[in-house]
Amino acid sequence: MGVADKILMKQGTVAPDFKNLPGVDGKKHGLSDYGKSPVLVVVFSCNHCPYVQAYEDRMIALQNDFAEKGVQFIAINSNDADGYPDDSFENMVKRAKERKFNFPYLRDDDQSVAKAYGATHTPHLFVFDAGRKLVYTGKIDDNWQEPAQAQQHFLRDALSALVSGKKPAQPETFAIGCTIKWKH
Repeated sequence: MGVADKILMKQGTVAPDFKNLPGVDGKKHGLSDYGKSPVLVVVFSCNHCPYVQAYEDRMIALQNDFAEKGVQFIAINSNDADGYPDDSFENMVKRAKERKFNFPYLRDDDQSVAKAYGATHTPHLFVFDAGRKLVYTGKIDDNWQEPAQAQQHFLRDALSALVSGKKPAQPETFAIGCTIKWKH
C-alpha cells in the first residue's frame, strides 16, 4: 500500500468513528451524536489558516442554507496547538464566538481523527450520506480569495444533489489550504 492509498479516503468508505472530542460549546462530541442528520459535512479546520478564514463565511452560509434539509456541518481542529498557539482550544472558543459559528467546532488534540480520515489540509471536507459513506471530498469552491468570482461551487453542488436524492456529479476535488500542522 502506497502513501497515497493511506491518505486518500475512497468514495463509499464509512466515516471513521470518533468520540469525546471537546467542543467549543463545553460538551464532548462523537460521530454518533449526528446520526439523525442525513448528510454530514466534516471539515478539518483551524483558526490561523488564511484559506480557512476566507471560507468561514461560506461554511456558515452553507450550514444556514442546508440546515432545514438535514445537512449538518462539523469543524474539527487537529493542528498542533503547541507549535501554533492561535489554534489552541481557548482560541477556538474565541474564534467560534467572534465569527458566530452555527456548527460544532471540535478539538482533535491527539490528531487521531485527522489521521483516520486522511485529512491533509485546512480546510479539507468530507461529506457523508445517511449511511455515513463518503460521497464527496475536497474543497468548497474554485476561488478561495474572492467568493463572488467562484465559477464552480463544488460543495454546494454536492449538497444540492444529496438532498435531492442524487449522487454528486463531481465526488472528488483536491483540497487546498494550509497543511495540517502535525505534532513532532
